Amino acid sequence: MKFQYKEDHPFEYRKKEGEKIRKKYPDRVPVIVEKAPKARVPDLDKRKYLVPSDLTVGQFYFLIRKRIHLRPEDALFFFVNNTIPPTSATMGQLITTRRTIFSMWPTVMRVSMASEQQSPRHAGEMD
Repeated sequence: MKFQYKEDHPFEYRKKEGEKIRKKYPDRVPVIVEKAPKARVPDLDKRKYLVPSDLTVGQFYFLIRKRIHLRPEDALFFFVNNTIPPTSATMGQLITTRRTIFSMWPTVMRVSMASEQQSPRHAGEMD
């Protein structure tokens, strides 16, 4: 799956922006949220979020569900690197794990949204 934000902004811009944000707000995590192409969920009013590093993925789910006015019976899946993160993990843990995996400074975390109607296996696939 291609990420629109990544296509719209070159790597150097994203790196510079991420470093600036992390320097100004060291206790926060910059997150880019993009809807999976075939997801049947409403569009978000914004895609950039700056969240506390101790915010859990479960709390972030709640925040996004509230922003898109998703009904309680509707499912929502987040994907980080083609994986559904545990709801008990903190956003800070996710970015630390990502930094270890890629051995580079992550500028942003990209999260894909997919609805229950879409297969979670295919919703988070990236190119």
